[in-house]
Amino acid sequence: MGTMIKLRKWDSAEHLKTNEDMVLYLEACLEEAGEDAAFIAKALGTIARAKGMTQLARDTGLGRESLYKALSGEGNPSFSTILKVMSALGLQLHAASRHTP
Repeated sequence: MGTMIKLRKWDSAEHLKTNEDMVLYLEACLEEAGEDAAFIAKALGTIARAKGMTQLARDTGLGRESLYKALSGEGNPSFSTILKVMSALGLQLHAASRHTP
């Protein structure tokens, strides 16, 4: 009989330790997402969990449950919610010209 190995589900939030980690993670998700807004919301949710959802709720004035739902990838948060969350997380959007092949 072999040794039993217990595996845990991968959680990216556990690996986002610094602000730089969070920025690089969000940039990678933005590139990967294409036009999938829910993917971006979920990426922000991952960063929010890494930083602390309770603090984010305080900083945005939004309820924790509302934030979990909005940033789950299942909800459809308003753009103003996304901007509030990004600001509270210390992140900002940047525009760049899209390079088409």
